[in-house]
Amino acid sequence: MYVDRSMAKQFQPPLFDLGDSSTIVTELFPQVWGAAEGLTAADVEQRRKALEILAESKVARVSPLIGYLLATRINDPDIQIRAKVVNTLGDVLSADEDGHPAPEVVRYHLINHLSQMRTRQIYALLQVLTYDGSLEPQVAKLLNACPYAGTHLTDIVSSRKTPIEIRLKAVLMIGKVGFVEAIPSLERLLTRLESRLNGQQALPFAPQTTKEEISLVPSIQTTLILLRSP
Repeated sequence: MYVDRSMAKQFQPPLFDLGDSSTIVTELFPQVWGAAEGLTAADVEQRRKALEILAESKVARVSPLIGYLLATRINDPDIQIRAKVVNTLGDVLSADEDGHPAPEVVRYHLINHLSQMRTRQIYALLQVLTYDGSLEPQVAKLLNACPYAGTHLTDIVSSRKTPIEIRLKAVLMIGKVGFVEAIPSLERLLTRLESRLNGQQALPFAPQTTKEEISLVPSIQTTLILLRSP
């Protein structure tokens, strides 16, 4: 079968978008590939060291492949690695110190991967927030790249099996990013919690609301105000 090589090339992402960063690539090329391999190691210390090299070199800003590889570690079992990945990817989606964005091809492939996140990855991002609340802006950028994030966050908020600290972070991020599609679900949850807070009797067959769950009320109220704002 004939393959049009020129067409195939259009859909093949370059390993690096050099731009003004060719020095980074030529000087660090062997080190980068060694670190990329180390990021997939079973040993957590090896993954941490590899990630440190990739983060310090800022190579994720010029390599769609490295950006993609980092994005696959969003749900790494080690929370320190996960937090470092979130911080690094958040930087890729932000302008640098001179106000320049990462190359378009880098952002395109990273956002394309992030757009496919589901509940597992969203939950992992919320765990990062409970570990390090200062990463809120970076987590918001990653969530904003996923059109399904609002739905998954709403499911997490509504799940009574989910730890309350994760549910609180989910409510926070719904308001932070502005997922207006969550409004109906949050309103229903708020009505149920406020009824219990006001001493109304729950139906015998309904799940019992705990005092811990009632602590969601102020956060939901604040988030609904944000979502309803013009």
